[in-house]
Amino acid sequence: MRGRKRGASRWARPAIMLGAAVMLLAAACGGGTEAKGGKVFDSVGKGEGKLSLIAWPGYVESGENDPKVDWVTPFQDQSGCQVSVKYANTSDEMVALMRQGGGKIYDGVSASGDATNRLIAHGDVAGVDVQKLIDAYKNQEIMPALQSPGHNTVDAVHYGVPYMWGVNFLMYNTEKVQKPSSWDITFEPSSPYAGNITAYDSPIYIADAALYLKAHQPDLGITDPYELTQAQFDASVDLLKQQAGMVRKYWAVYTDEIDAFKTGDLVAGTAWPVNLSLLLADGQPVDAVIPSEGVTGWADTWMMSSNAPHPNCMLQWMQWTTKADIQAQVAEYYGATPSNSASCDQLRTDLGEEADTVYHCGDQDFLKAIALWKTPQADCGNGRNDCMDYSKWTEAWTAIRGA
Repeated sequence: MRGRKRGASRWARPAIMLGAAVMLLAAACGGGTEAKGGKVFDSVGKGEGKLSLIAWPGYVESGENDPKVDWVTPFQDQSGCQVSVKYANTSDEMVALMRQGGGKIYDGVSASGDATNRLIAHGDVAGVDVQKLIDAYKNQEIMPALQSPGHNTVDAVHYGVPYMWGVNFLMYNTEKVQKPSSWDITFEPSSPYAGNITAYDSPIYIADAALYLKAHQPDLGITDPYELTQAQFDASVDLLKQQAGMVRKYWAVYTDEIDAFKTGDLVAGTAWPVNLSLLLADGQPVDAVIPSEGVTGWADTWMMSSNAPHPNCMLQWMQWTTKADIQAQVAEYYGATPSNSASCDQLRTDLGEEADTVYHCGDQDFLKAIALWKTPQADCGNGRNDCMDYSKWTEAWTAIRGA
């Protein structure tokens, strides 16, 4: 998925004062309910002193990149859990890392929807009783659409807690591109910007093509861009093969897109809020729109390994990262939107109207309109196993990219 920034966005501000200490709810880890990865944790005890994480860059800040941005050190001071982090640039990399050493190397991961269901189905992650362990759930602060979404909740078992979310919007050079209203400038051969287009380098990007076809070829009958029959899938792949001739650079690591926009090699294409923020902070002539066909997006989840070596520390981290003040800090630094709606007051104080116009903080309707990433599966709820699963998406993406 996302290779994110390691420095501050234009929204970065001094660290917000943190609240109370991490809650220690019980004497030891408990359980009883069974999940795909074993028991569902319903209590947390004293931390083991260490916590090993896999994360997108920018998600675990300790002041190393910016001394004013640090939500890790206070956690360490309160919990006694010393945090180490392995940064990853794609969802596939995260899945592979979580499975290393039988899942006993890392405690948890900030997984996106195109990885979470794979981890759940494989038994890689543990269930968590969020109503017992997570204050933001008990206080009903988590946005309704993220309380038990399909990308992290299966058979009523929660496999983690929500973190940041955001959109894959259309970014463009305002000096070279007339403000677009459609993704057609990135998909249609007649586009005057062909040869200077960019696209996200991942199999999950097939969903962007499916979303475009949903609007422009309704006869295909696409209802969900992640649940595609063979015919719908083939049409989406064909569109992306057509687009490949227009694409100057595919990107997975954020700096690749940013650098190419700065040089003028790229003038339009899929981007994340953080990419736009960094370019604007550098004085670049860029803007972004939500095209008429809509957008895909991502909602990330902190998940715990079913064989975590430090489960108590991981459970405490989950509680910490769902706190309103912590999520507000992450949002301002990272350029994404918090899942805890109680963070919005802090964002409005710090950012003014941008909390609503840029971040769409707490905006349930805006979030529900996003086609959030999820793992494509053969069983797509139509009573048949006739949808293309993620292995087919990966195979097709290799053919599209010509690699």
